[in-house]
Amino acid sequence: MVAPSRGRRERATRFVDELSSSWPRDPDVDGELIDACDRLGWPDASRLVAAGEAVGSVIAVVGIVAVLATGAFPLLPLAIGLGVGPPLAARNVPVAAAELARTRAVGDAPALFGRLTLRLRVEPSLERAVSFAGQSGDGDLAASLREHARRARGTPDAGLASFAAAWGETAPGIERAAALVADAADAPADARERGCERALSAVRSGVEERAAAFAGDIRAPLTGLYAFGVLLPLALVGVLPAARLAGVSIGVGTLAVLYDLLLPVGLLAASGWLLARRPISFPPPRIDSDHPDVPDRRRSAAALGVFVGVIAGAGCLPVLPWAVPVVAVGAGVGAGLLWLFAPARELRKQVRETESGLPDALALVGRRVADGTAVEQALEEAAAALPGGTGDLLGAAVERGEQLGLSTEKAFFGRFGALQDVPSPRARDAGRLFGLAATEGPPAGDALVAAGDHLRELRRVEREARRELAAITGTLSNTAALFGPLVGGVSVAMVGRIPADAGGVGGALGGGGTSTATTTLGPPSLGPVVGVYVLLLAAILTGLATALERGIDRSLLGYRIGLALPTATAAYVAAVVAAGAVL
Repeated sequence: MVAPSRGRRERATRFVDELSSSWPRDPDVDGELIDACDRLGWPDASRLVAAGEAVGSVIAVVGIVAVLATGAFPLLPLAIGLGVGPPLAARNVPVAAAELARTRAVGDAPALFGRLTLRLRVEPSLERAVSFAGQSGDGDLAASLREHARRARGTPDAGLASFAAAWGETAPGIERAAALVADAADAPADARERGCERALSAVRSGVEERAAAFAGDIRAPLTGLYAFGVLLPLALVGVLPAARLAGVSIGVGTLAVLYDLLLPVGLLAASGWLLARRPISFPPPRIDSDHPDVPDRRRSAAALGVFVGVIAGAGCLPVLPWAVPVVAVGAGVGAGLLWLFAPARELRKQVRETESGLPDALALVGRRVADGTAVEQALEEAAAALPGGTGDLLGAAVERGEQLGLSTEKAFFGRFGALQDVPSPRARDAGRLFGLAATEGPPAGDALVAAGDHLRELRRVEREARRELAAITGTLSNTAALFGPLVGGVSVAMVGRIPADAGGVGGALGGGGTSTATTTLGPPSLGPVVGVYVLLLAAILTGLATALERGIDRSLLGYRIGLALPTATAAYVAAVVAAGAVL
């Protein structure tokens, strides 16, 4: 059976191949782009750029013809700019995406070194420790370690040094930790224990320092984003009618292009620039749409979105007729996203609850194994002692092992294993450590306890790193869902109070649709343009805040944006109505 993601990738590759085959030119591409496409598994770089040039040419030709046919010559630069976009995106997006993937991978470094040092504590063989850490991981970092270990076969090197050199530029802490691990492998037992602990401390400190430094570095760029991408455009809305008195002719079409196309594209580019510079991320458990506990709600979500949009639009009609499309889209899309991604959110909460008890589980099992208790018995006692999801997970593994006669490894990872449908890398790491302890016996007991301490410290580092970012991302989220829409709504209401001889509509708010109002800038003409901009702000800034704090995850982004859109819609309409009544 072809996995869904693989199927989509194959369809995308065929689509790019068909587009590129219709383009007569064979573009030159640099090595960085080729490497990025290879790492991501994307279509060939040369074909991707050729497809981008083909799409861009079609867009530019269609846009220029439309401009010439309608006589809207001021929009000619826009048509050319839209045509330039696809080839630029084809050359830059893969590089940025590869950098984001690398950043996401670095977040797995503490877990990888946790497995590495645990194996080294049990047996002082660097080659076996590297092999275990690489084979037992699922992410890009573990895959890279496996590849370096494979290349080092038959040589005196275990592959750890070349692996550290490859990732050292992205995460210097990996190089330091790898050097300490290699030194610990050759040391006596007591010194090896201390060396392993220093290596774990080095990789955790590296993560902590880079996360804290990034929280300070992004303050200035985010301040610029607020000023020039949010507050200044929204504040300028209130003075746009008066600009005509100064001889500046600005039509609604020009404002729509500026606010609903160019500014959002600029915000997206700035958001991508910020995310590409994030040195490390702690991605949430990845929950795909094909998970058995995530029902397919795409059709019901679309139906719910349409229903809510119609109801909300009908409710807005008597109050603010021109805002009906904005309210319908904001409320409908938000409701649909919330319904679509609610099961994934609930599952993620359960996974987080299970992860929170893993340090205690490792410690409880480790102490019992060190005292000579069999791992199966230690797991049963720990399952009885631990409440919530962690105890249930251990209990399920014990039960399946007893009923099916499975080994500890199979009880967690087999066809009917307890971790079969648990999308948690940390829970899977713990399962592998329990499986290792089952084969190694009491010598692995203390190593399990140390792994639990490492996991507890790692949760502290992650929590503090998110706290550093929360102060910034919280402002970003509030601006997207509340403050930005309020400023935009008040600005639109102010336009309604500008006298007609000053370029306004002389107090019209609800939009009577007079002939004068159609030629001047007022709430009926300007309100929908600003309303769409407010909705785009809510989606873009909420997505940026979520990605900075939690990493890029489709279901998490969708749920957060689903919360922000109805909130922003309600705040915008309420601000227009309230300010219109007060001013």
